[in-house]
Parts: sequence; structure tokens; C-alpha cells
Amino acid sequence: MPKKVPQRRNKKAGKSTGKSKSAKYFAANPEARKKKNAYNTKYHASAKRKKYRAGLNKANKDNPNGDKDKSHTKGGKLVNEKRSKNRARNGKGGKASKK
Repeated sequence: MPKKVPQRRNKKAGKSTGKSKSAKYFAANPEARKKKNAYNTKYHASAKRKKYRAGLNKANKDNPNGDKDKSHTKGGKLVNEKRSKNRARNGKGGKASKK
């Protein structure tokens, strides 16, 4: 039986601040980042956001096509779409576009 080698942790994981204007701004302004993180924590803990996430998780869990993602349409519906197509669709300037 081959010897198991433990996985090494990526030392750079979580160290990058990103390349966007906002990422650079928050990297340079720790107080602003702290304020933003506090807002996001409160926002994502709200009952409305929890219900929204639960609905998305349920849709993915009930998805019979394991190799497909759920994609948001312009009309607000969720439809099955190949992962590669869903995740690769970016509009001009890196702005996400919906199916």
C-alpha cells in the first residue's frame, strides 16, 4: 500500500487583495474595510438573506442534473445550465450578465 502524503496548505491562500478598484481601496483603508465587513455580516445574517440562500441551496440540492449549475435568468427564474457556460459568462468589463 502506498504511503499517504499529507496535503500541504497553500500559504498564499487568503493573502491576495484583488485587482479591482474597490479591492485596492479596501486594502489601503482598513477602517473602511472593517466598516464594510460589519455591514456585510449584518446584511447576510438577516432573515431575508437566509431565506434567499436556503432557496438557492434547495434548488441545487433538488437538481437532478448533477453536472449542471443553476443559472439566474433575466426574468429572475432559475434554470439548469452547464457549469462551464454559467461560470464563464461575463459581460464587457467583467460585469456579470444573466442568461
